[in-house]
Amino acid sequence: MQQLSTNQRALVLSFLLLVGGLFLWEAAIPAQKAASELTEYEKLTGAGAPKAGVPPPSQVLVKAWEQLSDPFYDAGPNDKGIGIQVAYSLYRVLTGYFLAALIAIPVGFLIGMSPVAYKALNPFIQVLRPISPLAWMPLALFIIQDSNASAIFVIFICSIWPMLINTAFGVAGVRKDWINVARTHELGPVKTALTVILPAAAPTIVTGMRISIGIAWLVIVAAEMLVGGTGIGYYVWNEWNNLDLTSVIFSILVIGVVGMALDAAFGAVQRAVAYAE
Repeated sequence: MQQLSTNQRALVLSFLLLVGGLFLWEAAIPAQKAASELTEYEKLTGAGAPKAGVPPPSQVLVKAWEQLSDPFYDAGPNDKGIGIQVAYSLYRVLTGYFLAALIAIPVGFLIGMSPVAYKALNPFIQVLRPISPLAWMPLALFIIQDSNASAIFVIFICSIWPMLINTAFGVAGVRKDWINVARTHELGPVKTALTVILPAAAPTIVTGMRISIGIAWLVIVAAEMLVGGTGIGYYVWNEWNNLDLTSVIFSILVIGVVGMALDAAFGAVQRAVAYAE
């Protein structure tokens, strides 16, 4: 074991924890009696009827195989494959997210480069930033009158603040010496921003973008539970209404895996833009 690298030992430990957790989970779920094992009295009182309860991991694995073997089937409004549901959610998340980036990053540059703009806009940011994204949903539904666009708006409003604040912080933190050198070379404000400030602030900006995508993926699940129709959040709520806890647990795992993939993608971008002085 000592000959293994740190990453290999961590992988082995993670695998052992996973196996141990699944074993304990499986062992903790009591098996239901088969019909042949029931007494006549138990049959008459309905004891043999299936009871709702937390399913063992073996049932979740079976459900995962069923869903992932045909993830894009479409059998009607309330019966779509998990791949279609995730695609709807990703569409809403990415649309709202990139709309937020189009506003947050330029405004963050302005705030970071201009003390006047910072002092003028900071009160509005501090008032709006703590508001829960879901608190905007009733107002969005009333004004926009479209559930899909309302969900995108909620993603927009929750994604904008981490990107805006991190962009402003990163731009304001660029060393003044570098900006002075750019002025010495008579670079204009736009060229200075693109060639000096942006590379230096990029790691902080991407950190804000990474935080925003995680928040957006968290919020879309709750938003889709409210607006209904399609999406992984609606899928979870619909399966709960059907008392299908196996599907609920499976969808929770899917949410976690997709969230991990989004975070890993932005982690790779963050490493790619790492700036060495």
